[in-house]
Amino acid sequence: MTRSTLSYCLTLGAALLWLNGCAMLGPDFETPYSESPTNWMEEGNGLFLKPTEDDTIGWWSTFNDPTLDKLIELFSTQNLTLQTAAVRILEGRAQLALVKGTIYPQRQEMNGDLFTIGDEETQVTIDRYYNVASIGFDVGWEMDFWGKYRRSIESADANLLSTIADYEDILVSLTAETARAYVDIRTLQERIKLAENNADRQQESLDLVNLQFEAGVVTELDVLQAKTLLSTTRAAIPNFEAALASAKYGLAVLVGVLPEEINALLEPSQPIPEVTNQVATLLPAELLRRRPDIRRAEMQAAAQSAQIGVARTELYPSFSLLGSIGWSANDTGANSLGDIFESNSFSYTFGPAFKWNLFNYGRLKNEVRVQDARYQQTILNYQNTVLNAAREVEDSMKSLVKSFEEAKYIEASVESSERSTELSTLQYEEGLVDYQRVLDSIRSLTVRQDEFAQTKGEIATNAIGLFKAFGGGWQIDYQNDLLLPEEMVDAMAERTDWGKFLTIEQDGDE
Repeated sequence: MTRSTLSYCLTLGAALLWLNGCAMLGPDFETPYSESPTNWMEEGNGLFLKPTEDDTIGWWSTFNDPTLDKLIELFSTQNLTLQTAAVRILEGRAQLALVKGTIYPQRQEMNGDLFTIGDEETQVTIDRYYNVASIGFDVGWEMDFWGKYRRSIESADANLLSTIADYEDILVSLTAETARAYVDIRTLQERIKLAENNADRQQESLDLVNLQFEAGVVTELDVLQAKTLLSTTRAAIPNFEAALASAKYGLAVLVGVLPEEINALLEPSQPIPEVTNQVATLLPAELLRRRPDIRRAEMQAAAQSAQIGVARTELYPSFSLLGSIGWSANDTGANSLGDIFESNSFSYTFGPAFKWNLFNYGRLKNEVRVQDARYQQTILNYQNTVLNAAREVEDSMKSLVKSFEEAKYIEASVESSERSTELSTLQYEEGLVDYQRVLDSIRSLTVRQDEFAQTKGEIATNAIGLFKAFGGGWQIDYQNDLLLPEEMVDAMAERTDWGKFLTIEQDGDE
């Protein structure tokens, strides 16, 4: 290579370096527009507090139930689905670091070889058999002239943020599921207790009827009706117990323990959790920031937007800087392989190159269209997610208000049924009414008490649903909170060199 040619290559290479990063194809992402509510339809109800954010952090403590607090703590550290989502964050960090590496020379290879060659004897080779050795270093750098690699980094970064939002969404959802499972358990326990108490009351009534039948005061029909009611009440208990066992096993999975261990965690026995205070809400505008599923949908759109730019770069030529240095030697004639590092064994190549896919029969343009269509899908998904979030809040607020109203009427009905049962029993003992009055009163009391227990459970469940709809519960400090158990981190570190990724503070570039 002459001096002028070398100078030209160096000048052209410097120009490419200067232009590297000057252009960025593809759209720059902006958060998609979406209709959002300006107020909540039930926000004027006295059940709800003035909008605040802090009151929704650790919302389960508003139930004043130590057992529930303990279960939520266990869930946050032992739930396997949550830990899987945390590992996906590590995967996303590693993927981002991998993509960041493409901005630098993509090929940096050291190579070498040693061959024995057999050839006809000529004046050049002299020896028919001889050895050839070489060693060198090659570099290839495709310049990010159109922003292909920078857009890829944008996409990977948005994917990481989407993965973090997905972790938070799973955390919020499963926290609510844990609380709901606990409420279901306490509700079923109360329904079983009520059924057993009513069965005892009905047994006493049956005993009374039997005495009167033996005395000839009533007919056998009264006895049979009393037995039927008692059997019906007792028949409900096994179903309640089966549902209770199933709810306990589901809770065991959520908190990451075996079914046989869950009973100990539920001691001591507690009543159905009650909403004793006003429920904290959020301003509608805060919903877009707090809901992790909305942030996940936004980041998914951002990641796909960058892919349009990546696809567009394939329509234009790519420019690269290539270079290699090397040494080679052989042992023909007076030569020796030991001369490999002599100056006359050294060679190098350096210069720019380009590649342009000219004839692709529409494949590259259609790839851009594919990526754009996928981006539009993510925009629609984002808008739909916002609408569903608003719907969930309105549904939960309305359900909570109406369940309180229902509970008020059912509680009054229970009180009336209890009084009716007392009066009808006294009047029956005095012979003033027939047994049908007693039977109807006891049956009504049994049904009303069971309905009231279910309604109290629904109030707690609807409150939990509202906290979930607001995306509340947790405030995670990713720089100081370790998302995985220490023993899992140690096992991963022993198996693979994770660099700084497994530590709390890491930059993601290693």
